[in-house]
Amino acid sequence: MRPALIIILSLVLLLTACVITQNQGDNMEIFDVLIHGGTVIDGSGNPGVKADVLIRGASIVRIGAVNISNISAKEIIDATGKVVTPGFIDSHAHGSPAQTPEFKNYSGMGVTTIVLGQDGSSATDISAWMKQVEATHPAINIASLVGHGSIRDLAGVKLNPDPSPEDLQQMADLVDDALEAGCFGLSTGLEYQPGSFSKLDELIAIAAPVGKRGGLVHSHTRNEDNDAIENSIAELVAQGAGGGCAVNISHLKVVYGQGKQRAQEILAQMAIARNEGVFLTADIYPYLASYTGIGIVFPDWAKPPYQYEEVVKTRRAELSAYLKQRVILRNGPEATLFGTAPWAGKTLGQLASELNKPFEDVLIDDIGPDGASAAYFVMDQELQDQLFIDPYVMVCSDGSPSMRHPRAYGSFAKVLRYYVRETKMLDLEQAVHKMTGLPAATLGLVDQKRGLLKVGFAADILVFDPNTVTDKATFENPHLLAEGFDRVIVNGVSIRAAGDFTGDRGGKMLRKISKPGNNN
Repeated sequence: MRPALIIILSLVLLLTACVITQNQGDNMEIFDVLIHGGTVIDGSGNPGVKADVLIRGASIVRIGAVNISNISAKEIIDATGKVVTPGFIDSHAHGSPAQTPEFKNYSGMGVTTIVLGQDGSSATDISAWMKQVEATHPAINIASLVGHGSIRDLAGVKLNPDPSPEDLQQMADLVDDALEAGCFGLSTGLEYQPGSFSKLDELIAIAAPVGKRGGLVHSHTRNEDNDAIENSIAELVAQGAGGGCAVNISHLKVVYGQGKQRAQEILAQMAIARNEGVFLTADIYPYLASYTGIGIVFPDWAKPPYQYEEVVKTRRAELSAYLKQRVILRNGPEATLFGTAPWAGKTLGQLASELNKPFEDVLIDDIGPDGASAAYFVMDQELQDQLFIDPYVMVCSDGSPSMRHPRAYGSFAKVLRYYVRETKMLDLEQAVHKMTGLPAATLGLVDQKRGLLKVGFAADILVFDPNTVTDKATFENPHLLAEGFDRVIVNGVSIRAAGDFTGDRGGKMLRKISKPGNNN
């Protein structure tokens, strides 16, 4: 063959090869992230399946077997031997996005979305607050409720136990405005002021716009004590029935209650409400100590609008007797562990011993109803476990980055350690459902394509080994981060990789899209 012909044939072959290679490149799909080789637990409660997950931008675009040779991914995450789940949703959380936009305590235990505005307290100008949250570029997603107490303050009702019909309408209108701005529902704190001054007609009036817009009422009920819990739940059910809305019991517990049978009585009451048309759920943190202000042990008549100093002066003996009985009923002074300076880490019993005076005098003279916050060891393990495993109960932390309680740093990891691995009360799919699909459906986040691993849903995703996840926080050292969540992805952004925080933030300010008449 002549040299010229050989050259021409070589050029033709080279050009053909270039065209084939170019066509292959043109046909190769490009993605941002491939999570390869893991077991996908989608959050629905269904069994996990082996599958790969492809992410493009902020969304999941494919779930299933992927031929790596046919795609191009900017990042490939090896999930071999691990599970891939939706990011966890904390249905009852506290904190300030402006002060701690990274929220490391939450993402450290796999939480990618938190719900703020709890216990009746929220921003009064919801729209402005939401814009401020967006400006902080939080690491995780933020959703919010509008607080009943804040609405009372904004309407000028404050501590008035008998608001007028015009006041009730104004409060209802303010709730409606907040829902229009994007709140997912209403929160009440009926054990706290000013919510404690409200009556059922008021609760129904402010629930009506929630029902109209398909929202949810989250309630810190009026009294969580064993002898009052049924009445408190009945009041919430009546609010839901009157307002035409779903209702949720915040941090369900039975203070002083004991045993499995007592839990079953409470769960039966909740089931009856659902059967009668009021959709009722609850959330629980997996600890036996609550945490709130010390005012919880003081009588209403020692708190505003009454003057505390005057009460001490004129009714000291009565106050002392009340406090002594109340604290003893709550398992004694050693069961109250202070979480605020200058007494943080000490029990009421220890403080009384140091000051060489009765604990009731310490409460009256040294602390007062607004002087401290504390953890209170007032719950029974068997009872709380039975409540927790109910299919209508989801997981929350009721924590904040600064709170001196391990629930703020460990709740979701503890669920996997205690309820799945150690006691085997739940299988992994059930536990994941309680932390993803269930709260998403209850809050309305599924409508926004969150809470499940599905094509088209937001890429809020965890990759972890369920056998190594553990909570590290204790009451002595409450700010220790959970371990084992190797990869945390929020809206397609890896905020935690190889067990460490990346410094990136992927969160959004979530807004519920609601329209009048959307009661679903």
